[in-house]
Amino acid sequence: MNHDACIEALNDLIKINNDRIEGYEKAIDELQDGENGDLKSLFSEMISESGKYKSELQSKVVAYGGSNDGGTTTSGKLYRAWMDVRAAFSGGDRASVLSNCEAGEDAAQKAYKSAIEDEDVMEETKVLLREQKQSLRSSHDKIKVLRDQAKA
Repeated sequence: MNHDACIEALNDLIKINNDRIEGYEKAIDELQDGENGDLKSLFSEMISESGKYKSELQSKVVAYGGSNDGGTTTSGKLYRAWMDVRAAFSGGDRASVLSNCEAGEDAAQKAYKSAIEDEDVMEETKVLLREQKQSLRSSHDKIKVLRDQAKA
């Protein structure tokens, strides 16, 4: 069986997790000190979450005989949103940071949905992707609640 298309889909998800890590690292750097300690802690958890998922995805790529091309997304794919998030922080304003993070989380959801719907991705891999997507959805929802609170 040719696993090239599956490996490509997994490498795309590795990149979105890399983008997510960089996005949250940038968010931590940009947040104003003081009342944002809760966000810095949450963002650190999300960095760890993406690190774990990246490792799991890399293991699948290697198991299928591929190599990890690493890095972050640079193509024009829908995964570009995290690149935009990293560039869009405006002085550490809590609501703006959370809105941009939510946009990045939306992009991650779309990336996972696309991979899960890809007929070239094996079912055993889709099980892992569904688990990761669900956990990422929970993170998305936390960001959304905090964003709504910040705007209120």
